Amino acid sequence: MSLKNKLNRLKPHLSVGGQPEKVITSPQAADLEIPFNDIWKQASVFPYFLDENYCLIREIHYPLSQQHGHYCFRDFLTAVELWNNQPINHPLSAEGHHPEELFFFDTETTGLGGGAGNTIFLLGYASISGDTLILRQHILPNPGAEVPLYHSFLRKVNYKTLVTYNGKSFDWPQVKTRHTLVRDHVPNLPQFGHFDLFHAARRLWKHKLDRLKLAVVEKEVLGVERVDDIPGFLAPMIYFDFIESKQPNGMLGILKHNEIDILSLVTLYTHITFQLYGIDINQTRAESYEVGRWFSSLGQENQAEKVLTKLINGNDMPSYQAKFSLALQRKKECDWENAQKLFSDVAHSGDIRLMLEACVELAKIHEHRLKDYRLAIDYCQKALMILSEHEKTPKISGQCSIEHLNFRLKRLERKKAK
Repeated sequence: MSLKNKLNRLKPHLSVGGQPEKVITSPQAADLEIPFNDIWKQASVFPYFLDENYCLIREIHYPLSQQHGHYCFRDFLTAVELWNNQPINHPLSAEGHHPEELFFFDTETTGLGGGAGNTIFLLGYASISGDTLILRQHILPNPGAEVPLYHSFLRKVNYKTLVTYNGKSFDWPQVKTRHTLVRDHVPNLPQFGHFDLFHAARRLWKHKLDRLKLAVVEKEVLGVERVDDIPGFLAPMIYFDFIESKQPNGMLGILKHNEIDILSLVTLYTHITFQLYGIDINQTRAESYEVGRWFSSLGQENQAEKVLTKLINGNDMPSYQAKFSLALQRKKECDWENAQKLFSDVAHSGDIRLMLEACVELAKIHEHRLKDYRLAIDYCQKALMILSEHEKTPKISGQCSIEHLNFRLKRLERKKAK
């Protein structure tokens, strides 16, 4: 690499606002021909030159009044404000963050596997800047252009926390792998926090969604309708065709697909925040229960109780599920009287598994804490009766299995006979 090219690398290559600025960084770059450049320009895509190569960058600005699904982007500001003004302890908490410090990120790759054989050909992200949401996409025009791709991407990165969908398992590990191959020629990867919304979606909606792909969550939860969208699994084939033909049309479709993915991350983070704070007016009782259970799994028992207590005055499934969760908390606190009352309600819920677990818990309380072996035997026998009456019950293991219940019953009968 010539000294002149090394010095030219220090020059700014891209404007911050509006359309990216075409900057020539070397005499060799001036001779580079961008195939179908007029079509790229019409799509707000411009080259970023570095040494004897280039990548392509698309930049789009959205007003915060722009609607995406059930929310506009300004609602994201409200979400961050909630975390800061009414802080609750949660892995997705944006407490201490400014809206500009969250970086919504997604990639497109040549395959779904990990390792150096999988190439990222599109790095996309969005962040707030003033009263605008700015979306940028960095495109790999050929396999040899990873240095300008990552150089252009990393020189614009300025964030505190990454927001992705399954990014902890896939997107960012792939970025780190590819960065290793060019790290001597590009800036270092920054340190950051990471909010992976896939895990949140699984927590909140696995009870009603068979699949938790982002496109499914968009449609069923966020109210986002994709029109003429390119399925993600076709992206590698379209990219390989682009490498051969240089024709942009297919890639422009991938850019639109990636754009919607990223915008949906903003909407999804907003929606999850409103769910956690209980201010979503359309929140279902089942969703409220999942929120309470999530807080409980995090050890936030006070926050969990606030959510679950609102559900117990009813006879639907979320009510019984909330009662069971609260009963387990009372048991943990050694409040046997209230735990017994809640478990007793659940034992008549009509849900086989809940009834079984409640009967076993009642048998344990009466055996070990209240020393009422007769009632303990009654609940053990009731659990066995439930199993016998429901032959199609899914296989039950652990303390609710027939083997364990019979063992418990024999022990109780011996204790009662003493």
